Amino acid sequence: MPDSASPFTPADLAVVRRAYARQMLALLDVRNKAIEAAYATVPRELFLGPPPWRISSPYAGYRDLPDADPVLVYQDILFALDRARGVNNGSPSLHAKLLDALGPRPGDRIAHIGAGAGYYTAILSELVGPSGQVTAVEFDPVLADQARRNLADRSNVSVVVGDGALWPQQSADGVYVNYAVARPADSWIDNLAQGGRLVFPLGVPGQPRSDVGGRHSDRGAAFRIERRPEGFAARAVSMAYFVWAEGALSDLDTADIARLRESFERGRLGDVRSLVWKAPARADRCWFAGDGWALCFDEVQ
Repeated sequence: MPDSASPFTPADLAVVRRAYARQMLALLDVRNKAIEAAYATVPRELFLGPPPWRISSPYAGYRDLPDADPVLVYQDILFALDRARGVNNGSPSLHAKLLDALGPRPGDRIAHIGAGAGYYTAILSELVGPSGQVTAVEFDPVLADQARRNLADRSNVSVVVGDGALWPQQSADGVYVNYAVARPADSWIDNLAQGGRLVFPLGVPGQPRSDVGGRHSDRGAAFRIERRPEGFAARAVSMAYFVWAEGALSDLDTADIARLRESFERGRLGDVRSLVWKAPARADRCWFAGDGWALCFDEVQ
């Protein structure tokens, strides 16, 4: 634990962490005892790097917390992991919502794409248990090295440095993506096991901002995709504005981005029911139709 003048004992912090877990889930009406227990177990302060800890605000940019008291990290705020690239340890309440949609179960094989320094990887590790496996993929080698150190005591986690668009490389029960893209990667869909779930942020990239670093989506929503024998069910989970992808998925097709922006502006996110993948789709029955994929209104039959 970082040095601090905290008046809170380890036992006090355990109580704070339990309260934080309850509060973060309640904010977005998540009722999942396993996620609450994981939030109450994993010490967030161990995944933020050395103090001074820097928080991110969409209104005021970054600023340092006044001291390194661990009790301060148990709030619904973002902490900078790499200010220049705009990479943060993201909103705990939003992640609770997205993890609930992913639905990790004991024994599951999960790919965590864009793992950062590993805090939400550790949460996933708790959720899949000792019989499960989490592969944490991080593009930046410095952050990946931090994650490897932070997660070294978790035998059910492996950390790799690589482009998240290329993972998972074998069948997975869950794929959890923590950066915004304009289309899902082939590996995320093709390597889903039957019943496997993908949760990823789809978005339209905004302009780079010097006050928050990097590029983030200025239109965005997280989607849940589930592989079923008859096709892929899909639904929007929440509005979500993540840092933009690096690597293969950072390349942008101007026409696709324009159509995606139009889709967000038209609305009807809540009507999405299916993903049509590498097959023709009726544009009039789709929220968005891209090159080889579409999010559509028809139920999977």
